[in-house]
Amino acid sequence: MSRGGFAYSNDTGRFLACEPLAAGHRFAVVGVPFDGAVTHRPGARFGPQAIRHASLMLCDGVHPLFDVTPLARGPQSPCLLGDALDLRLPNASGVAAAQAAIAAQAAPLAAAHHCVFLGGDHAVTLPLLRAVHARHGRLALVHFDAHCDTWSDHFGEPAGHGTWVREAIEAGLVDPARTVQIGIRSPGERAAREYVPGRGGLVLSGRELRGRDGVALQPLIDAVLARVGDAPAYLTFDIDALDPAFAPGTGTPEAGGLTTAQALTLLEGLAALRFVGMDCCEVAPAYDHAQVTSLAAATLVWTYLCGRIARAPSGREAAPVTRL
Repeated sequence: MSRGGFAYSNDTGRFLACEPLAAGHRFAVVGVPFDGAVTHRPGARFGPQAIRHASLMLCDGVHPLFDVTPLARGPQSPCLLGDALDLRLPNASGVAAAQAAIAAQAAPLAAAHHCVFLGGDHAVTLPLLRAVHARHGRLALVHFDAHCDTWSDHFGEPAGHGTWVREAIEAGLVDPARTVQIGIRSPGERAAREYVPGRGGLVLSGRELRGRDGVALQPLIDAVLARVGDAPAYLTFDIDALDPAFAPGTGTPEAGGLTTAQALTLLEGLAALRFVGMDCCEVAPAYDHAQVTSLAAATLVWTYLCGRIARAPSGREAAPVTRL
């Protein structure tokens, strides 16, 4: 496909050095290199390739808890994982145009594969939810972030990387009672902070997570498992959920966040959920040091994939809903 008209797209390198995406792959990694909605430091459009590059540390690894690898092959089948490389996005055309392009390109991928998307700023999650919703229906949402992303507008703009949760709930893409936010700690007006709990959702704030590790996280994991149940669930991980000490390479860092170890423990514990898709957003490698942020993101994505395989080796966990 021609690159003409696209402000940025990088087709070099694949996650875990896996195969190019083909019809037989169960999982697809997809880059979404858009950062036109950022309100502080730009650069998340370069996140997908930074995450892919950092993932090479993991390409010969079997997960130490789940004892699986996304690079495994089934009998008479290709590797479980393929990389679709980056979507072609009109970065210079505004948020609405980019979101429309994301939804159009993501929909056929989500219809054919269990997709893990690499952002990009968090405005990309709304069209990705539209694509996954088209296959699975109304979704539960597990949202790791420093920010609640429930503002009614973002500094005067009707949509951005701080409004998508509200938009997703209002559009009926996600079930507010099965929406869980983890790590929220940024300053914000009360109406935004209380939007999700006011609609029956659950917020596990950064303050509630302070000092908890290992077995001390299990009650919180249990609360999320109980809240989401067996609904098809989407996981979105804004890398700024991590403290800047563990993820400096992001556009809107907030002090007082999760450690990488806490995040991995939570993801491992939540692997029992019926996740049907994931994204990891807001990695901005220009502000990173020694690939600390990119490696954290790659490890989180790898852990998610290994958890999916361990939960359902046959791949039968998430059949599409029947549309009437």
